[in-house]
Amino acid sequence: MRHARSYLLAGFAALAVGAVAFAQTTVAPLEEAEPVEALPLEAVDALAQLADTVPGNAQNGAALAGVCAACHGVDGQSTIPEIYPNIGGQSEKYMARQLALFKSGERANAIMQPFASMLSPQDMRDVGAHFASQGTAAGIADDAVVTEGPYEGMKFYEIGQQLFRRGDFERGIPACMACHGPSGGGNPGPAYPQVGGQEAWYTARRLEEYRAGTTTERDTAMHDIMAAVAAQLSDEEISALASYIQGLHARPDAATLAAIANTPVPAPAAEAAAEDAEAAGDGAATEAGTDADNEAAADGDTQADEEPAAEAPATDLQQAP
Repeated sequence: MRHARSYLLAGFAALAVGAVAFAQTTVAPLEEAEPVEALPLEAVDALAQLADTVPGNAQNGAALAGVCAACHGVDGQSTIPEIYPNIGGQSEKYMARQLALFKSGERANAIMQPFASMLSPQDMRDVGAHFASQGTAAGIADDAVVTEGPYEGMKFYEIGQQLFRRGDFERGIPACMACHGPSGGGNPGPAYPQVGGQEAWYTARRLEEYRAGTTTERDTAMHDIMAAVAAQLSDEEISALASYIQGLHARPDAATLAAIANTPVPAPAAEAAAEDAEAAGDGAATEAGTDADNEAAADGDTQADEEPAAEAPATDLQQAP
């Protein structure tokens, strides 16, 4: 009887331990929470919000632009020209507009969108003001001669120069300088961008995007202007135009031109070598002449020494008492 009671107590204990273990391993489901509704980037009309901003503060923009320097440089000159475009000298309004398009997702770019999303509309104006105060880039245009096709015999950049300055009336292509200025400085009023000195690959890519004629921008007015122009351009014309634009830069002021005019021009290598050889020859001739003069002088001194020696006894005799 005593053993039966012990077995019974042990059974109850085991049952209790099992119940506790089961309770600890069983998770009671929580009530379902309402799903969180994420606001899509497209719903952020950052472009419309720019209307409530004031002209940018370049000093504040310089502080905000520190993160931009890794790719675009502190002064807006690309740190890796083959990958990132130059933005120095770009107009404030144009840059603010592009940042707003990146933020809203209307202009897709996986690199720019996260950075733009952190900026308020006023921040965008400030960043734009900072880079607008920086100097523009200046590249070199391709002057290789075209060997075939409709532009055979022309230098490559001249194809772009012709389109940039005069356009093509027969095809309905206006001159690029009508909106972007003769040096590519843009027009800050309607926010036509500064393009002079821009990397050729970037300009060509943007022209190709316009030529495709598709955009995700809600307000397509600016896009449609460029799409109508680029639609008429061939691949060769786009590349030549991009090359010419890369070589564009503002004309130096009078002081800079005067300094350039007064800068001595280094002689070509061949001329420098000839001048060195001539100088060396003149030096050898001078040295030879000097040696001859020294020898003649030495002979004269020797002769002078010998003549008094022959007359010496007479002189001594005359002076003898």
